[in-house]
Amino acid sequence: MKKIEAFIRHEAFEPIRTELLDKGFPSLSILEAKGSGRQKGIVEQYRGSTLTVNVRPKIKLEVVVEDADKAIVVETILKHARTGEVGDGKIFVLPVEEAIRIRTGEGGEAVLQVHSEEEIPT
Repeated sequence: MKKIEAFIRHEAFEPIRTELLDKGFPSLSILEAKGSGRQKGIVEQYRGSTLTVNVRPKIKLEVVVEDADKAIVVETILKHARTGEVGDGKIFVLPVEEAIRIRTGEGGEAVLQVHSEEEIPT
């Protein structure tokens, strides 16, 4: 199993989420993040003062997939997040040693499978 962590621009999230859902990857974790990198700070004017903002807002997207599905998820993120400009973000791929579904206690790659309609509470 692989955990894919991607730091992306906010505007790239919805197209990524939609395509991953269409490809059968509905389970994502999303966190608001701020960071700095090569894009450096941006200069803003606030109440007559010049202010340099050195950290930029990003979204941290996390998804755990089977090894065979890693390329699909990474390609989808690259397709929608890459503008060619500094600040597009980063993708990290990490090994996942174990996964356990809390509700049932089952483990392994079975916990990565999409739930059937009957399993989803209404």
